[in-house]
Amino acid sequence: MSAPSIYLPEQFKIVDATAGPVTTNGGVTGGYAVLKNAKYAWLLLQFTQAVSHATVLTLKEATAYAGTAVQTVANVVQIWSNLATATNDTLVKRTSATSYTLATGAYKAQVVIGIDPSALSAGFDVVGFTLSDSSQATNFVAAQWLLEMKYAQATPPSAVVD
Repeated sequence: MSAPSIYLPEQFKIVDATAGPVTTNGGVTGGYAVLKNAKYAWLLLQFTQAVSHATVLTLKEATAYAGTAVQTVANVVQIWSNLATATNDTLVKRTSATSYTLATGAYKAQVVIGIDPSALSAGFDVVGFTLSDSSQATNFVAAQWLLEMKYAQATPPSAVVD
């Protein structure tokens, strides 16, 4: 049995961004992640759109984990999505942007966002996101941050404190 080439928990800080699956009814403000020790950040979102809705994801940046000086991310980021995870595993590269709108429909979907910390505005080292109000109690999302750390270690530094 061979060892993996990387150990996910040592090279990536894994941070829950929604505290498990949550309804998009009423909108969602996702948890923030501090990127000061990260080389790159990945936001992984898993959607269950039980009722048709064009949910809008907007990336946010802040100057502190508490959500200080929140604004929409100024520079575009990489986006991939799969709007049919029930039938395939193909992520499709989308146009780079600061937001992404899911296609209208009832389906299960994945959205993957790649963020280079250097793309954040000067003085901003915290990222988060919001989701529009689907007005549907049966539409859900679960999200996690995977932060590629600058230095691999058994216990990477926290990404939820400044």
